[in-house]
Amino acid sequence: MKKEMGNLDHNQVDFEHTHERLNLLLTCGSWRKDTMVRQLPRLLEPFGIRSLRAETGEEALQMIDEQDIHIAIVDLSIPLKSGEGIKRPGGERVLQLLRRMTPQPPTIVIRPRQSTARENARSLARSLQEGAFTVVDRPAMLETLLDALHRAMKRHYAGRWPATTRWNPTTNEEEHTS
Repeated sequence: MKKEMGNLDHNQVDFEHTHERLNLLLTCGSWRKDTMVRQLPRLLEPFGIRSLRAETGEEALQMIDEQDIHIAIVDLSIPLKSGEGIKRPGGERVLQLLRRMTPQPPTIVIRPRQSTARENARSLARSLQEGAFTVVDRPAMLETLLDALHRAMKRHYAGRWPATTRWNPTTNEEEHTS
């Protein structure tokens, strides 16, 4: 039985044993029907990757509190709250909270295009300081995101599924499953 993600090849995955083995926090400020990010959940689900989608920083924070997050794609342009637009961006707040998690999940940051080289450098530096694994400029191409996910899995989880922590009510302790 092979539990490696590999190059996302259907022939290398044991579907019976990979159902929802990895939680991907997926935030996106643009949930248009044609956006590449919307295709990810359908593509990744057969591999046991459950996409937890959030349109606001508040939704993402709730998911972080309620679920194990193994990897994240954070769009810096999501609003903090519904209806706020870009007045108070929530992506940076989500990134800060992910950085404080133990273990810290690898995070792929999607950022809007910057108008100057100086803003571009500052945005990149801030994201990396907040623990980003990699930074992708918008528009994010599907192949680029899949490659970043593959590299994150390979580096952070040695190409294997991450262990999941579950509470055992019998022993009153956390258990790690692989």
